[in-house]
Amino acid sequence: MSFRASVLTLYPEMFPGALGLSLAGRGLEAGAWSLDTVQIRDFATDRHRSVDDTPSGGGAGMVMRADVLARAIDHASPEGDPRPRLLMSPRGKPLAQARVRELAAGPGAVIVCGRFEGVDERVIAARDLEEISIGDFILSGGEAAALVLLDAVVRLLPGVMGNVRSGEEESFENGLLEHPHYTRPQEFEGMDIPPVLISGDHARIAAWRKAESERLTAERRPDLLKP
Repeated sequence: MSFRASVLTLYPEMFPGALGLSLAGRGLEAGAWSLDTVQIRDFATDRHRSVDDTPSGGGAGMVMRADVLARAIDHASPEGDPRPRLLMSPRGKPLAQARVRELAAGPGAVIVCGRFEGVDERVIAARDLEEISIGDFILSGGEAAALVLLDAVVRLLPGVMGNVRSGEEESFENGLLEHPHYTRPQEFEGMDIPPVLISGDHARIAAWRKAESERLTAERRPDLLKP
């Protein structure tokens, strides 16, 4: 069974977007994964198709209604659906490569894209939504974050990436940032490829790459290094 993604959004026209191109797009065409979108507004019941209302307790902005969103979720993910239900949210747990691999190994995901000031807390609890963040910044809505999450997951699906080893030797896969890369020409604007990389000595090359990964991680992401 291929990975199946269902995205709940007010802007279904944003999908597949970049996911319809390159590796993800070819995987979508080949059936390695599937994508369907659900227009949240279709589950509003008033003549204005309202999906939001003013925040209880006052304050700026609007909040997505629990009842409308619950109906949309129940439609996309009926009882017995084994897929995790995700809410793209700046207050969520930061997305890490380990969670990406877990999702890629599963049957798919139901992804809720929030808008406005946020989502009524009651629907998060009632529909067991896992809040996920892609970084410490604010977007206009969850759609861009959903595209990022799906891109990270889809590239790991069987048959999507041309060289499986490419996914095993990247930043975060071994707790370190990836080592520097070089290719021809051998000399570029006075800078040469490090001699070890053209030595043919695979043991020395592996040791150099590990040392460079450790150096870059210590400089740029010391939080990744185990104490």
